Amino acid sequence: MEGKILRLSGVKIYQKDNLILNNINLAIAKGEFVYMIGKTGAGKSSLLKTLYGELLLREGSGNVAGFELDKLNSDSIPMLRRKLGIVFQDFQLLNDRSVLENLNFVMKATDWQSADLMAKKSEEVLRLVGLERKVNQMPYSLSGGEQQRVVIARALLNDPVLILADEPTGNLDPETSDEIIQLLHTISSRGTSVLMATHDYRIIEKFPGRIIKVDNQGLSELQ
Repeated sequence: MEGKILRLSGVKIYQKDNLILNNINLAIAKGEFVYMIGKTGAGKSSLLKTLYGELLLREGSGNVAGFELDKLNSDSIPMLRRKLGIVFQDFQLLNDRSVLENLNFVMKATDWQSADLMAKKSEEVLRLVGLERKVNQMPYSLSGGEQQRVVIARALLNDPVLILADEPTGNLDPETSDEIIQLLHTISSRGTSVLMATHDYRIIEKFPGRIIKVDNQGLSELQ
């Protein structure tokens, strides 16, 4: 695993008893940016869910951020997720709480104790995503792009080694999408690996990177 944040070997992924992906092999290095493409229903989300422990690995071997996926349990799954940043298409923000309160909720849930350290970390991640002036705004008062920036800030709170992004620009216009992808590339350049599922080939052309394709229950390298 040296130098690799993620490594899968001979992995089979199931939804209940249905085989979704077969014989998956994948390695991602520290700071690498990887696009994952494939048709709807091909298994991209199932792969991401396996990486953060929502689907348990039943066959093959996998290591993410130092955790063996086939050995995850109720104690280790939360610990794994603290090493990961997860960015969803539909934001999943708490609309009855301010931007700052959304961040504080996550930090308290992951055992942050010091109010001073929480305040410092919130300021740091909001500055990184360009929302330091929006700290007291409610999510519903923000644009879609700003909400996605809050999601990215939330994903960065625990200094993840890997960000898993599932169609993060799916609900955004092209200009805003470009801003979000540029932000993710900047984060990657600072050493955090990014695995991003997307249907947006325009983005891939504008911001080139390594590409893997999920198709016919398998995974192939395109670039």
